[in-house]
Amino acid sequence: MYRSHFLNSLKVSDAGKSVTLSGWVHRRRDHGGIIFIDLRDRYGVTQICSDPVNFPEAHNVLDNARSEFVLKIEGEVRSRPEGQSNPKMETGEIEVIVKKAEVLSKSVPPPFEIDQDKEVAEEMRLKYRYLDLRRDRVKTNMIVRSQIVKAMRDFFEKEGFLEIETPILIKGTPEGSREYIVPSRLHEGNFYVLPQSPQQLKQLLMVGGMDKYFQIARCFRDEDQRGDRQPEFTQLDVEMSFVEQEDVINLTTELMRQLVKKFVPHKNIVTDFIHITYDEAMNLYGSDKPDLRFDMPISDISDIASECEFGVFKNTVEADGVVKALAVKGGAAFPRSRIDEVEARAKENGAKGLAYLVIEEDGNYKSPIAKFFKPEELAEIAERCHAEKGDVIFFAADKWKKCCEILGHARLQIADYLDLRKNEDMAFLWVTDFPLFEYDEETKKLNAVHHPFTSPIPADYEKMDTEPENVISNAYDIVLNGVEIGGGSVRIHDSELQAKVFKILGISDEDAQRRFGHILHGFTFGVPPHAGIAWGLDRLVMMFRDEPNIREVIPFPKDQQARDLMLGSPSIMPKETLDELHIKLVEKPGAKK
Repeated sequence: MYRSHFLNSLKVSDAGKSVTLSGWVHRRRDHGGIIFIDLRDRYGVTQICSDPVNFPEAHNVLDNARSEFVLKIEGEVRSRPEGQSNPKMETGEIEVIVKKAEVLSKSVPPPFEIDQDKEVAEEMRLKYRYLDLRRDRVKTNMIVRSQIVKAMRDFFEKEGFLEIETPILIKGTPEGSREYIVPSRLHEGNFYVLPQSPQQLKQLLMVGGMDKYFQIARCFRDEDQRGDRQPEFTQLDVEMSFVEQEDVINLTTELMRQLVKKFVPHKNIVTDFIHITYDEAMNLYGSDKPDLRFDMPISDISDIASECEFGVFKNTVEADGVVKALAVKGGAAFPRSRIDEVEARAKENGAKGLAYLVIEEDGNYKSPIAKFFKPEELAEIAERCHAEKGDVIFFAADKWKKCCEILGHARLQIADYLDLRKNEDMAFLWVTDFPLFEYDEETKKLNAVHHPFTSPIPADYEKMDTEPENVISNAYDIVLNGVEIGGGSVRIHDSELQAKVFKILGISDEDAQRRFGHILHGFTFGVPPHAGIAWGLDRLVMMFRDEPNIREVIPFPKDQQARDLMLGSPSIMPKETLDELHIKLVEKPGAKK
């Protein structure tokens, strides 16, 4: 037997018991010939100590043990001497006198300290991830992640859902993101792909009558990496038959309420799952995933700008653009350098410039553009923006979406300056009524905003033939603190409507059959109305744990270049393997040999 107790479980009531414990040497101290070791396992830490007089062999083992050695000890529990309890430890009132000790495994000195909460370069942490997992921060993230997954499973089982696994090797059906391709050895020249999501498979489960499906699904996307992106990630995937949008929203809102209550009850709910439309989100906050932990709305002043003498504003409105304004309370106290920083960031985000207007304490307006406005126009702008003395107003002028996004980025930047985005606050909302299509300036065609199986709202069916760019989708996203943590839609279950969407997207009948023939054929056998949602599990755990990126909550993450530093992948494959897979590498022109 390696252990009779975990290292967080012994209490004063266990004094006098004989126990067997195993774990890692967390800390070691030599106090005048008596060795004290904090022994650690996944569950906690227990102090053990040697008795060199009565148990010299065990003392010698502890004397030679070093950091991260794995020990097995047998001993007796006793209460710590008066005044030596450690209230920071679960087992801080006891210690174990070691009678027998055995080194199960030695350790070389680790590349960073396991017992200290010190900053370690991320590259080092990822290379030695198995050591990083021993540290409290990452270990606790893994424990909470596991508990959240269990809570999700318990919730859906109670609601009558079936947990069904869908295949990892599937057919390539490009839906926007790049896919990871897997060559087939048995079928020369043919390939599988790794799924971006189980989207089409879960819809076919609805055709199969599975009615209520969920899965903790692994997904793969060959994308450029960011703090909240990984080439492989996990999502909670849900699909339901004979439901409408509100059914999905209500069910998953209840799940989120339960998760918040269980895992982050100490946090403040600032906005409680309010519903706003895509247009409202963009107009008021400059983002389709707005952070509502703070109140700093955007105002439209296009009508005022159209009458002013400032050419940039006036010409923008005449060219079917808009002029919008962002008022910042107390912003008049910003140093000029900060205003310049906001403008510089706006230019990085595509703005030609970012005008500003300071309302001074004496009521005067200070700005390079103030001379182009009549006093009553300046007063009207201030009133429109709810701006007062001591505030500053920033302006952007451009096409509607770009103008909204420029001020949306500025809004977040300024909120960080003012420390308005508090980790202890949680702002939940549902964003609905997204456009079904968006125009791509590069390809000069319409693309699906979500995916080609998302249905339009019934009221817009007639617009599909005449003005598809104005059709609203039956889609919905759940947002937490400015991060999209889930999204879904009511799916198309009418074959004629699906064919119309493909036509609008420029997908020919032949191409539709080649890419989506499996689902189109399945839909000929009677398909129920259905809808679903997918939550980013990694993102959700990241938000619950107040982590800066999802790498902190994934057991073995890739770095920002999609590399696994621990395993050393991706790696070069032997020529024999490539030959067996019928793959020939072609050297790029100009590549270094």
